[in-house]
Amino acid sequence: MKPDKESPQKVFFQPARLIVPLFQRPYVWSKELQWEPLWQDIQRLTELLAKDSTATHFMGAFVVQQLPSELGHMPTWSVIDGQQRLTTLQVLLDALHSQLVLHEEVMLAGQVEPLIENPAAFRKGAHDRYKVWPTNHDRAGFAAVMSADNPIDYHALAPSKLREAHEYFSKAIATWLQESPDASSSAHLLVTAVTAQLELVSIRLDPNEDAQAIFETLNARGVPLSAADLIKNFVFQNYPGNDSEIEDAYHQNWADLETPWWITTVTAGRITHPRSSWFLWHWLRARKLEDFPIRELFSQFKEYVTSSAGSLASLLPEIKEAADSYRAVIEGSQQPNGPLTRAQWFSYRVGTLDSEVVRPLLIWLDEAPQSDVTDDDKARIFRSLESWFVRRAIVKAPSQGANRLIIELMVHLSKKPHDSLADEVESYLASNKTPVGYWPDDAEVAEALRDAPAYNKYLRARLRMILEALEDRRRGYPDWKAMGMGPVARGVGTVEHLLPQKWRNNWATDWPADQAEFNAASRDRRLHELGNLTLVTQKLNSRASNANWETKVNYFQEVNDVLLTNDVIQATPLQWDDALISARTETLTSSILEIWPVPNGHVGITARHEAPSTPGEVDLALLVSEGLIAPGAALVARPAVFRGVTAAVGIDGRIYIDDKAFDTPSAAGVAVNAAGGYKGAINGWRFWKVADSGKSLWDVRNEYRLSLGEESGGDDLGDDAVISEQIEAELSAAEELDEQDEV
Repeated sequence: MKPDKESPQKVFFQPARLIVPLFQRPYVWSKELQWEPLWQDIQRLTELLAKDSTATHFMGAFVVQQLPSELGHMPTWSVIDGQQRLTTLQVLLDALHSQLVLHEEVMLAGQVEPLIENPAAFRKGAHDRYKVWPTNHDRAGFAAVMSADNPIDYHALAPSKLREAHEYFSKAIATWLQESPDASSSAHLLVTAVTAQLELVSIRLDPNEDAQAIFETLNARGVPLSAADLIKNFVFQNYPGNDSEIEDAYHQNWADLETPWWITTVTAGRITHPRSSWFLWHWLRARKLEDFPIRELFSQFKEYVTSSAGSLASLLPEIKEAADSYRAVIEGSQQPNGPLTRAQWFSYRVGTLDSEVVRPLLIWLDEAPQSDVTDDDKARIFRSLESWFVRRAIVKAPSQGANRLIIELMVHLSKKPHDSLADEVESYLASNKTPVGYWPDDAEVAEALRDAPAYNKYLRARLRMILEALEDRRRGYPDWKAMGMGPVARGVGTVEHLLPQKWRNNWATDWPADQAEFNAASRDRRLHELGNLTLVTQKLNSRASNANWETKVNYFQEVNDVLLTNDVIQATPLQWDDALISARTETLTSSILEIWPVPNGHVGITARHEAPSTPGEVDLALLVSEGLIAPGAALVARPAVFRGVTAAVGIDGRIYIDDKAFDTPSAAGVAVNAAGGYKGAINGWRFWKVADSGKSLWDVRNEYRLSLGEESGGDDLGDDAVISEQIEAELSAAEELDEQDEV
């Protein structure tokens, strides 16, 4: 290893090629984060040079490793790290050269040209002209802009990040020279600054040095690479074969993992990674039958490859096959219309529960050693697991530990005959009697739905999925003989109240005066029950939605195609009331128990898990589902004594402080309160505010209630709760300031 301090002139002047390996990530620098700051640094450097000729600006480091080259060929180096800044420097230098030519600064342009092109006498191929040759993803865009005729017509070039970079620097240089009182002197200063006074630390490795180890060390901090990026570098640094064989392996087995679908970031809980990293995490846990956090993915992959995986040449096609199947299941599950495979249906339904923990099991079932597991047995496995997930969501059982449970289930199955796997899954889930793993029985599910305000109790996507499943059962999907009509559209319908939320406007009552208030309050609770909900596949006319029952029946008869709704209007065309809502809740509950069954005689656990009470039956999960608070939104503590304490909202409505999740805002507030040395309960809805809007959770919740025509709710504390006097005073002061800000 030979570290040296070098200028761009020294790096690029000698004939040589710096080749970015095809397995490096694409060019990702952007205008806001890198190009503009670099140009501003260069401008400041020219100002300093006008006063001090020794001024410099440090631009960072790069690592290259010498490659074997034939006699008479230019020296060739593989770029191990720093490809973003080396590529940017080439684009900057080429833009500078173009502007110097346009400003007729011929001598200065002649000083820059050797830094962007290798002399013709040294070239053996067309691409040898370029000092830096980017990764294959960027080569076409780089070659197009670097070889374009001057003045460059950027609109005539194919869109690329490198075209944008070149255009940015070209325009910035042109503007700077035009605004200069002495363009020629400014051009001299600019050439000196860019070519001679920018500093880089170059680390040049000999051919026998361990480039991968150095790459990992350098990328352990700073701008992070994804786990998939690190794995790709490790795989192709160590892949057996010559350059041509390595490139073929990349294109055949890895290139798809860098297409837009795979590099899209996906959030689970509060953690965000590219989809390719999530897949590799699921795949490796399925291979190792071990649970580990995704942050350990790269180290676990290296350990697996070096200790037990065999050759990379045989492993890559297996990763590719698993990735193709993984994508087919997910993309299929995201199709709104038409029948799905049982795996895709399972993926869609469990996906609405925000659970990715089953992905390793799906991958494991689809791999070669399990190829003899029949489709019928796989369907039974999916049905048992789907029932386990949905029933636990209905009773609001805790979700912590599901990752480990699925891995433990896979370990259990791996030791059993393949023709018994469906039975083993069922018995394994039924035998778990712990709160974090039990399978709720019929009585508990029925109890959770009976008289419950399902519309406010469950995230809207989950409630919609349950109604879709009820509708599809009527249509014969996915496990019964299908009727003439296809399954209901997935993920696009809306949940509609049969008895409208604004029932007072059009629904006459004949209640005695002394019972009217009590009956109205009872109806307000009843209208959110499962029995009063249906699925609509097209936007309803607002007048019909809030109209009386006769009008709604006539309207549904004209436009409705949902069997769940037809069942109601055909059975009760003349009236719809509280008793009928309650009866329909029981009927739909029975159907839910049949769609997601448990073994005959199954009993969950004796001590029922009670869902945490939520004031006004509006919890944070509902506000997230309704789009009033974004998943991942930052929260800040409002009391001044806790200024600087932050949290984040998970997609499931829980509040995360660092890596610890709290089920309610108050629980998170209590934790902060206790850490600060204070005792007593905390009203978390007032304690936290959303960082972006500055609104307290209390305000957001009340705005939602008002949108439904409801009154603002009271505190989410019991009558005997005691709030620390200092914290209460801080909250009161914060509210006064909020009111002043609004004024």
